[in-house]
Amino acid sequence: MKPTWKIKPFEALTVHELYDTLKLRSEVFVLEQNCVYLDLDGKDKLALHLIGEYEGKIVAHARLFDAGISFDNASIGRVVVSPDYRDKKWGHDLMTEAIAGIKTHFNKTDITIGAQLYLKKFYENHGFVQTSEMYLEDDIPHIEMIKS
Repeated sequence: MKPTWKIKPFEALTVHELYDTLKLRSEVFVLEQNCVYLDLDGKDKLALHLIGEYEGKIVAHARLFDAGISFDNASIGRVVVSPDYRDKKWGHDLMTEAIAGIKTHFNKTDITIGAQLYLKKFYENHGFVQTSEMYLEDDIPHIEMIKS
């Protein structure tokens, strides 16, 4: 089985979806990656939220942005899959759904991301190409990548 996917604007998220999404992001981006940073950056209110649910639990999430919010192009951010389900390779499904969501909701095909450097090959598998030198974001090596 695979997750069921849905895309919602911030205002349509239930309290439980918001809580579970923020909990998942904190588990991965703060605890697992040992990175103290402010996840609540004000952009959640501007994003469409792609949520993957499996057996009643949020197991994957990404934020989708129209052009001009995070980058000049449309963009995808806060891409996360629960550590308990990474062996199922649902990150690839998440990215496929995110790219399709950008096309469907924003009618855009050019997408820019700020990717953690260690995930470069993963994003290349989805058509992204590195467009910047490595830079540090919250002490984690990142690169900018674009899919056209």
